[in-house]
Amino acid sequence: MIEDTEKHGPHMRPSGLKALEDRLAHELLLLERPARPWVPPTEIDGNRVLDVAVIGAGLCGLTALAALLFAGIDNVRAFDRAPAGREGPWVTSARMETLRTRKELAGPALGVPALTYRAWFEAQFGAQAYEDMVLIPRESWMDYMVWYRRVLSLPVVNDTALVKLTLRSDGLLELDLDGPAGYSRVLARRVILATGLDGLGAPRLPDVAATVPSRYVRHSGDVFDVSDFRGKRVAVVGAGASAMDNAAAALEAGAARVDLFIRRKDIPRVEKFGGVAGLGMTHGFIGLPDEDRWTFMAEAERTQIPPPRHSVLRVSRHENAFFHLGSPIEALTETVNAVEISTPKGRYTSDVIIFATGFDVDFARRPEFSALQGRILLWRDAYQPPADNRNDALASYPYLGPSFEFMPKPGLGAAEAETISRIYCFAYPAVPSHGKITSGIPAVSFGAERLAEGISRSLFVEDRYRHIEAFMSYDGSEILGDEWCDADAQQNGQEIANG
Repeated sequence: MIEDTEKHGPHMRPSGLKALEDRLAHELLLLERPARPWVPPTEIDGNRVLDVAVIGAGLCGLTALAALLFAGIDNVRAFDRAPAGREGPWVTSARMETLRTRKELAGPALGVPALTYRAWFEAQFGAQAYEDMVLIPRESWMDYMVWYRRVLSLPVVNDTALVKLTLRSDGLLELDLDGPAGYSRVLARRVILATGLDGLGAPRLPDVAATVPSRYVRHSGDVFDVSDFRGKRVAVVGAGASAMDNAAAALEAGAARVDLFIRRKDIPRVEKFGGVAGLGMTHGFIGLPDEDRWTFMAEAERTQIPPPRHSVLRVSRHENAFFHLGSPIEALTETVNAVEISTPKGRYTSDVIIFATGFDVDFARRPEFSALQGRILLWRDAYQPPADNRNDALASYPYLGPSFEFMPKPGLGAAEAETISRIYCFAYPAVPSHGKITSGIPAVSFGAERLAEGISRSLFVEDRYRHIEAFMSYDGSEILGDEWCDADAQQNGQEIANG
């Protein structure tokens, strides 16, 4: 953890979290956040129905909760299968030393200065310590997210997994949950899936991975103890950031050697989205024609996102790290307590193989989302690219509406189609539809505000008759009648009095 910075002198000594939290409370007061609650309550059999249930309480889930509360939607709750303080990848499956994004980014602060990571960090460790920091340590980021949840009093239920999502005939969404007290059932008017990288599927493994016993195989998104690799031969498949992070973590844990097998003849070097980064892309991508959105995403997939330079150097500084370019895995063969890896360039023996090969959108591998399978519009249903620009992975992603809502496939009944549109994907699979707004820290606030505005509009329209009734029956008078005198009535009265 980062140490206190009293060495920088009394004038740099941090003022502490208490002062920051007081400042945050004042800023929220000035901004009137959270807004006054306005959603009429809905009850079934005497039980209050949640206005919004959020599945997942990582970065996107917490930011979505905060944005909803700021918008005056207060009957909300998030459910996360992880214990408190271990939501998201930061202290579980992530193995980078620091975040990959710039430390200056406001992240989930939703436009509130005192809610930024920088404000939180400087309150404890001082401005100079922040200036000295190059990138944010991932454990420090997790500490910040814990504080973010606490200081905003975000309603999260931990150790609770979604077992089944059901579309009810009355338009509500039914959540079967498994928590510490056993199974429970919750009804909600809207559901946000904030389930991260593998939010609508599972880790992607090439077919060759299934040719050896699973005890030899890991995925970069799995949770495992890298200390188990001490003295072992480790293979890593891939050339992206997660491949470098896992290779480096294995080396630092004392692996005997690490071989990186990279299908391409060179490691990706150019982050194509870096050339168009800015608020124009953040706000404008959703407005592009399908052909243009596909062009952006297909080219980004083709060129791939390069790993950060410091991540590659973290691997290459070890003499027992070996990069094998132009080396796709052709075959895996089990030997005596090991695996022989065959590539076009040779054969190598490894004790464990880590596939850093991404994630698939595949509802068949997520039984809790079986109600969505075959009912939601996918990119392959909405757009057919030219033959030379096809991409099966992108085609399997959901084709989302302007507020991250799922779109129903043609042919569904009107009621079922309407219920489908009450489920929102605020997770990585939203990227082809909305751009890089749910893929990490940089634009998550803009995404959460777009999401909250869309849900607010949807709920208000659905409740319009209740709002009209409230409007028509409202009789709270602001004028009491003693604020003025009727000059004509006063004159007539005086004339009568004078005879």
